[in-house]
Amino acid sequence: MDSGRKLRVGVIFGGRSGEHEVSLMSARSVLGVLDPYKYEVTQIGITPEGVWLVGKNVLEALQSGLIAGLKTATLLPDPTRSGINTIEKTQHGLLIELLTKLDVVFPVLHGTFGEDGTLQGLLEMTGIAYVGAGVLGSSVGMDKGLFKDVMLANHIPVPEAMVVLRSNLANQMDEILALAEKMAPYPLFVKPANLGSSVGVSKCTSRADLLEGLIEASHYDRRILVQRGVNAREIEVSVLGNDTPRASVPGEVVPSREFYSYEAKYIDNASQLLIPAPIPEKTSEKVKQLAVQAYKAIDCQGMARVDFLLDRVTGELYLNELNTIPGFTSISMYPKLWEASGLPYPRLVDRLIELAVERKNDSQKTIYQYGG
Repeated sequence: MDSGRKLRVGVIFGGRSGEHEVSLMSARSVLGVLDPYKYEVTQIGITPEGVWLVGKNVLEALQSGLIAGLKTATLLPDPTRSGINTIEKTQHGLLIELLTKLDVVFPVLHGTFGEDGTLQGLLEMTGIAYVGAGVLGSSVGMDKGLFKDVMLANHIPVPEAMVVLRSNLANQMDEILALAEKMAPYPLFVKPANLGSSVGVSKCTSRADLLEGLIEASHYDRRILVQRGVNAREIEVSVLGNDTPRASVPGEVVPSREFYSYEAKYIDNASQLLIPAPIPEKTSEKVKQLAVQAYKAIDCQGMARVDFLLDRVTGELYLNELNTIPGFTSISMYPKLWEASGLPYPRLVDRLIELAVERKNDSQKTIYQYGG
């Protein structure tokens, strides 16, 4: 990359996910701190239907729904055309033209088709550097059931859980309910295995709740996680880096509702974030150590927010989830934890872009063709 020019950064947001609106909130914050003297920024919006759009003020257009003035766009899985392309219908068919080359893509997408490795696979094919975890880290981090299996294999404590398939609910519901009740007493939490921001999550205190929760979660994913409820404090820590990641100071979430639901996170603005978390130094160090261990275990890169449950009764610590593209508004936990650790929001965004370039440069050391 030519150090004498601005870095061309494409910020992708929106998406075909239940977390579309959350993505728009995160994107507004990221776009607001990208230094115009350092970066040439292209906004790339994805509608809830999956249409990619470019043009003037894409974020505002997606938020208002007034997208008529935007152009349809696409990334091509061709490293010789490493940029964003416009698509135009003509009398002779579709005309695909390169709008601008891109040095780095900053995905500010949460959930399905953005955080689960699918977009990351496309970006690998394009040959463009990108912020955040790769295909493996993204996909394993996204699937809460598989992630817990990897944690157990690495001797990292997690709450008891089981995975249920949507296709089995119709014919095996009684068996599933019985297995869940045998696994752990109520309360049980039910959640889509591949979604975030607490979308589709239910706290179940009875068999009727559990039945309803399974059906609700099945709307969002074919894999459903049923997990033992823990009477716990919610402790979160931010991790940053590629091969040598480091952890921020931990923080504590005090939900405004019974648990940290979508409404508690994004709507009622009444949840408290305690930074640093009021926990013993020994516990804080354990949180950071386990967070980095989990991050490395799934080959995560760039960033992640790692969420823990600290049992109020026993004091036991459980790793709950790892989010590879956490909420990224200026008041979200991930950047606020780094701010408390001495890394302000604008510099954090710069550092993530630097890490993307570092990983791209490292990937160029890999031989993809063998001459025999």
